[in-house]
Amino acid sequence: MFRHGSRQLLARATTMRWRRPFSTGLPAEPRVDSTFVEAWKKLIPNTEPPKTPSAFMDPRPATPSSIPTKLTVNFVLPYSSELSGKEVDMVIIPATTGQMGVLPGHVATIAELKPGLLSVHEGNDVTKYFVSGGFAFVHANSFADIIAIEAVPLDQIDPTLVQKGLTEFTQKLSTASTDVEKAEAQIGVDVHSALNAALTG
Repeated sequence: MFRHGSRQLLARATTMRWRRPFSTGLPAEPRVDSTFVEAWKKLIPNTEPPKTPSAFMDPRPATPSSIPTKLTVNFVLPYSSELSGKEVDMVIIPATTGQMGVLPGHVATIAELKPGLLSVHEGNDVTKYFVSGGFAFVHANSFADIIAIEAVPLDQIDPTLVQKGLTEFTQKLSTASTDVEKAEAQIGVDVHSALNAALTG
């Protein structure tokens, strides 16, 4: 019985045709399901067919055949846009797996950000931000979207306040009695340690 079942599954898998090819990118032009549109117009000729979410999205630029010289970066926060369509040479992001450098032509990647230093390299100029967390989406067409919860330019951070906060949270961690207090104190220690490392490194 099991032998026959596995044969049927294998036969089905080899004859199956996927309707949509697997891809991480959007097509350059949005696709229209002509069969659906024709069926819709036969049933309801006076009403336009409904649009799918992809119809409202701007088509993504096609992946270039050669590696571009610049990386286009969008860096946004919930309340503002720090960089929008900015062409840079490189971005170094604080991923949870470690520091990650992103250059033009980088493989498509999604990375979670941890508290740390984000640096944007443009020629000899380097702009540094401290980010508290978020996500980075690197696309195959040399575009990178960085979404952070909080970000502060590094030159606006006061080192004495960072040291004071690190001391306070370390003390709270040693005297914490409940799990919630320990977790809150540990988060404070981690963030202030990352701030301190960004300032001193």
